[in-house]
Amino acid sequence: MFRKVTNSFYAAPQISIENVAAARDMGVTLIINNRPDGEEPSAPQGDDIEAAATTAGIAYVAIPVTHAGFSRPQIDAMSAALEHNDGKILAYCRSGTRSTLLWALSQAASGESTRVIAARAQDAGYDVAPVAMMIEALCAQWAAQSAE
Repeated sequence: MFRKVTNSFYAAPQISIENVAAARDMGVTLIINNRPDGEEPSAPQGDDIEAAATTAGIAYVAIPVTHAGFSRPQIDAMSAALEHNDGKILAYCRSGTRSTLLWALSQAASGESTRVIAARAQDAGYDVAPVAMMIEALCAQWAAQSAE
């Protein structure tokens, strides 16, 4: 269920309360919820997963992404979450796609190559094509800022 994108970042479809213990057992130290509350009323909501994570000793952050797309504040929040965690991270949404795409955008904003980003996502079963132009723009922006 947890798809390995990198050695420290995993993406997943909606997780259950029971999945939090499995995440802890595999060394996850941060759960990122990219699913807005109420998107699927029968699914565990953010408060439920946060409570289970807290009980398991896992940090939790919510960076909800709707089907409207991605914003710079979301990318920055994902980058901050990734930067301030030394362990494994599990991000989830309905299918894992939004979590992986947001990860990809945060990596581009940090200067990772578009080729490496796409390959890692593809190896995990995800396609970054829907945000390829944003990835390229963020990589170019990072390169321009680094050159200054």
